[in-house]
Amino acid sequence: MHEDFLVILQRLLRRISPQAAPLRRAAPALGAAVLALTAAAPADATEGGLGRPISGTAVQPSIGIVSPEPIWIANFSQIYFDGDIGGSRQVPIAGKTSLGLEGQIAFTLATLMKTWDTGTGAWNFASSFTLPYMWTKVTASLGAGAHNASTSQNASNLFDISFTPIIAGYHFSQTDHIALSLNIWAPTGHYDPNALANPSLNNWTFIPQVAYTKLVPSYGLEFDVVAGLQFYTRNNATGYQNAPLFTLDVMGMKKFANGVGVGLVVGTTQQLGSDSGATADRLGGFRGSDVALGPIVTYDTKIGGKLPLSFSARWVPTIASTNRFKSTQTFMATGTLIF
Repeated sequence: MHEDFLVILQRLLRRISPQAAPLRRAAPALGAAVLALTAAAPADATEGGLGRPISGTAVQPSIGIVSPEPIWIANFSQIYFDGDIGGSRQVPIAGKTSLGLEGQIAFTLATLMKTWDTGTGAWNFASSFTLPYMWTKVTASLGAGAHNASTSQNASNLFDISFTPIIAGYHFSQTDHIALSLNIWAPTGHYDPNALANPSLNNWTFIPQVAYTKLVPSYGLEFDVVAGLQFYTRNNATGYQNAPLFTLDVMGMKKFANGVGVGLVVGTTQQLGSDSGATADRLGGFRGSDVALGPIVTYDTKIGGKLPLSFSARWVPTIASTNRFKSTQTFMATGTLIF
């Protein structure tokens, strides 16, 4: 238990692929990488303009790698999002429609992950649990004609919990990895169908996801991709059914010997079909999409020369949006400890 994690990982992966080069650069980022499979924070979707994904925040360094060593990983993430849907568009919220919508959201997510002792073969497995806390402020323009008025509400509380029963990682080689997972969001947060701001979506969400990591150690380069499909159950309080969403985040990064990494992230959310229900039908299905693009900076170190500790910060503003929040202030910071 007191062996250096990087030495353990190097030894185990050599057994998987004896010809491959050591993973000295990738190992410190494993915590943030695998946790990204479950820690994508809720914002930007269909009903109320607030759903599960924020484009550009799901991908992390080494996201396709599941550690072959049985370890615990603790991750803390903070996401801030400030965006709007223009006043020329009607937006479904609280069983009504708003002429435009503005939203500020701050999420704090605490995730604990366990990678299981499944030996040194090509397959490795993990499970995780995320407890999210949410603060939000929503401003909507409700009513019609002369009776139209702007209304704002705040809410802060525990958000819907998220858990991943199984994450299955496969090592093609020491430089090519893939991870498959099923992420589940449960409607555990407080929900008021008449409120504009709610710390819950009041539905179950099931997200099968695949992540891939390609390492180029000789140049200190890394490429990461994560794609998912989001399936929502009906919000029985409002009768609103969100259509499935497809999400894709891609990142390229250069890592340096001093532990610093710099890269570029691009992400998109595409709605597959139209929403349904009385409100959605009046809006023609409220089908939406968006694209976000921005930089990321990371830093890897070790506590006492033994426990890997990783930090990252990114800014991923929206560069295109239809029927979804557009934000120039989308920030994410993470800290990950492996023990």
